[in-house]
Amino acid sequence: MFLDHPTITATNSFTEPDRIERLTRVYGYVMALADSAGNTHFVEKFSQIHDHKGTLIVFWHDAPTEDEKSFFAKAWASKVGDGSSNVEHEV
Repeated sequence: MFLDHPTITATNSFTEPDRIERLTRVYGYVMALADSAGNTHFVEKFSQIHDHKGTLIVFWHDAPTEDEKSFFAKAWASKVGDGSSNVEHEV
């Protein structure tokens, strides 16, 4: 079992706790995409996901592949996410 999951944060999370709930759903979606793609080391590559006013920011330990970036784009654009394509990546 993997215990060092990424940090989940959001701007205004104290006044808008639904932002953290949304990020938790997005995290699950992303992990399911990675698992279905056979990407077993994916969860070890990123350290944090953050919702900044509707933009998903992903912080990486190691540079992501285009496929790994697409996992976040799909999840954030879905109904469990923000429904937008506003995703940024920081290495």
